[in-house]
Amino acid sequence: MLAPVRLSEGVHWVGVNDRTTELFENLWPLPHGISYNAYVVEGADRIALIDAVKGLFVPDYLDALERLLGPGRQPDYLVVNHLEPDHSGALGAVRARFPGLRVVGNRKTAEFLEHLHGVGGDDVLVVGDGDTLDLGGRALRFGLVPMVHWPETMVTLDTGSGVLFTGDVFGGYRALEGALFDDETHVPARVEGEMLRYFANIVGKYSPMVQKALPKVRALEPRMLAPSHGVVWRGAIDHVIGLYDRWSRHETDPGVTIAYGSMYGGGERLAERLSRALREAGVATVRVHNLARSHASYVLRDVWRYRALVVGTPTYNLGVFPAVDALLRLLEDKRLERRLLGITGTYGWSGGGVKGVRAFGERCPGWEVVEPVVEARFTPKAGHFRQVEELAANLAARLER
Repeated sequence: MLAPVRLSEGVHWVGVNDRTTELFENLWPLPHGISYNAYVVEGADRIALIDAVKGLFVPDYLDALERLLGPGRQPDYLVVNHLEPDHSGALGAVRARFPGLRVVGNRKTAEFLEHLHGVGGDDVLVVGDGDTLDLGGRALRFGLVPMVHWPETMVTLDTGSGVLFTGDVFGGYRALEGALFDDETHVPARVEGEMLRYFANIVGKYSPMVQKALPKVRALEPRMLAPSHGVVWRGAIDHVIGLYDRWSRHETDPGVTIAYGSMYGGGERLAERLSRALREAGVATVRVHNLARSHASYVLRDVWRYRALVVGTPTYNLGVFPAVDALLRLLEDKRLERRLLGITGTYGWSGGGVKGVRAFGERCPGWEVVEPVVEARFTPKAGHFRQVEELAANLAARLER
């Protein structure tokens, strides 16, 4: 967007879009890019930058700052809500451009700053939970929200405007397409899906800490939520906080995700028959992923959203097919709770795949295996398809409870 955008009197967005990076954290796909949001809060006496941008985008960021501040005006503080390099990568360049700038963060931020950027001593102002920083006519109030999703994460409220700068909280994938605010775009189609994918990929493992953070966010009574990625929320604040509340409670919608591996077509045939049988049983939402093609980022998003997961695997070297096994390990790492689990599989000269999936379900807290477990030798027969239809009916019945 390459120009400052006004959020409120004395508060501006000075972020950048990244339409070049293919993988976020070198792991999660970015087909629609991502934004790195940074902000400026101007008081009567002092100016604070809120977060920064990825190092690759320093020229655009500094240009936006100079456009906004004009010649001769220098910021006094750089508030670091979250220290990951996609937000703090420009820190060195900013300090070089604006000598005397102090970095503001909590005790953990200060510890990490020294290791990551070699910044310490009087160059860092350490703040605690509930502390304020006077800018003249307005103050910044800091709230610590540790482990959402790093130990040093915090949120910063501009008391003058009611804008709450939330770091990664409430953020999402997707570059901004000229629209900075949620009420300038079609939120469900354009924003919420990528916001959920970001939550499931990055934040969801720390859901208990999200639950601890949300009351603090509500108590600050924000009039605007300004995250470090994605749109700024001003028209649907209660809605977006409610989404985070549901997702971090592991609450679900009544749908089914089918995630399968198939080497020679048998597993795919079971998945195809199951998808139709689920529709015939009255399940309105079915998502199907061939794990040889679907990135786990998208599968994880759907599993986080819908209550039932059906895992299909061939046996491979006496165990779970590698692509399926990778998904199961990821799901277990994310500590996802309370799902219905259906299991289908195939085997040839020896079994083991289905056994591995069942063991996964038994390890996950609150997961329930829905019978029948369908396992075909070499290729599915008519009896296996009848079992698939029974599984679909049982899943549909459980989704209605």
